[in-house]
Amino acid sequence: MNPSPFHWFYNCQAADQNRIPEVPIHQFREYILEAAASGKRIASFFVVPSDSDTQRLVAILADENTGKLAILSTFVFDRFASLTPDCPQVHLFEREIAEQGSILPEGHPWLKPVRFHPSWKPGRDVWGRNSQTAPEPSVMDFYRVEGEQIHEVAVGPVHAGIIEPGHFRFQCQGENVLHLEISLGYQHRGVERALIGGPNKRTIHYMQTLAGDTTIGHTTAYCQVVESLADLRVPPRAQTLRGIALELERLANHTGDLGALAADIGYLPTASFCGRIRGDFLNLTALLCGNRFGRDLVCPGGVQFDMTSQSFDKMAEHLIQLKKDVAVAADLLWNTPSVMARFEDTGRIDLHTCRQLGLVGVAARACGAESDCRFHFPTGLFRFAQIPVSTWHTGDVFARAYVRWLEIQRSIAFILDQIKACPQGPIRADEKPLAPNRFAVCLVEGWRGEICHFARTGPDGKFTHYKITDPSFHNWAGLSMALRNQQISDFPLCNKSFNLSYCGCDL
Repeated sequence: MNPSPFHWFYNCQAADQNRIPEVPIHQFREYILEAAASGKRIASFFVVPSDSDTQRLVAILADENTGKLAILSTFVFDRFASLTPDCPQVHLFEREIAEQGSILPEGHPWLKPVRFHPSWKPGRDVWGRNSQTAPEPSVMDFYRVEGEQIHEVAVGPVHAGIIEPGHFRFQCQGENVLHLEISLGYQHRGVERALIGGPNKRTIHYMQTLAGDTTIGHTTAYCQVVESLADLRVPPRAQTLRGIALELERLANHTGDLGALAADIGYLPTASFCGRIRGDFLNLTALLCGNRFGRDLVCPGGVQFDMTSQSFDKMAEHLIQLKKDVAVAADLLWNTPSVMARFEDTGRIDLHTCRQLGLVGVAARACGAESDCRFHFPTGLFRFAQIPVSTWHTGDVFARAYVRWLEIQRSIAFILDQIKACPQGPIRADEKPLAPNRFAVCLVEGWRGEICHFARTGPDGKFTHYKITDPSFHNWAGLSMALRNQQISDFPLCNKSFNLSYCGCDL
């Protein structure tokens, strides 16, 4: 094979869009499979629709050994040989490509819609509704295990409480789960398509509401993409405030997850403690910007709200107390045999499966994978103040809970250090127009895991394509694998240990 044609670049480093290499589809396939086999991870894989008969496929790879990203593209007509049989981590990306671009990945082992919306390609649909390229599947065409002792359990899409819709279809033998298939897309909002022609006044609102519990993570990724395209330098004080806000978001959600895991097994002390403590962390975000979820804090060029020395002192005082409180709640989990009996060896995923599926975030680190954008692809504050990667090796519910606890401790210590060292100066740089005909990719370690934003501008400096990959998009397959050969009664606990986003996956 010829030398690698990938264009390599650093996180949040903009470049001329002509730097995106183009190779024939057979070479594209070979290069991507070779890169994945060598340990590089698929950060995103998508179609860029065009008015012509051919459409562009773009793959973004992350190499944690070098801290660099790679991009490669190819042009296809209406079909290509699926990469999924040899690279399982692209299976959902290829299903999305088929749905959005009406391009058939031939040989995909289980091709069906992700969101059940019409193709972006007018007059053409890979499912056969408007063309003859493929047989038409049924919306409810779930995988089935046959046998006299097999039964099927359907859960959702409507769930109790306030969570969004998602359908889970279990194939069981007695209480043992042989297979779980997950169907999402019940509230598709079309956010990515709405971003075309931006940025405008609505763009930042879309980013803040992509996944309501990840406002800081997604908005930071967007702003860093814009700042890269505009060659905009963010003041050091603003970078510090952004870093603090991102870790506060992680603290609130990790603490809430520990409480929710305790509630799922009926262990009320930790459940009640963590519910209150989560609210206290959210209140610290409100102290920072007036909104408990961080709305309107992060903006292109910096942040919109500053902190006084008195506010910093108050935050530090609360964090020191909250560290003690959450330690009590967490220690109750680890020191209670009935809790550990439910957590340990439940929903186990090994490191090999983790890497095959391309898992990210807490789910990956709980399998022993040292994967963290703050460490491997640092931007902003994390280029100068790093947080050690927290891992565990067992890949079960306990590991996913314990990694959260490790990260809670390190995030608190990080914020306290940044409060002491926060530089003086402005909190926002003047905005500048985006450069024309360029692209940028930004990875941010949200509390669930790696967030990937890709943007490309046209001759007028406006977005011609914007692609968002939420960490949940990578990790839903992990939940399915975690239920293999588990009791179906373990599903709520396994589900909560991943705590994935429905809306973040349904853009």
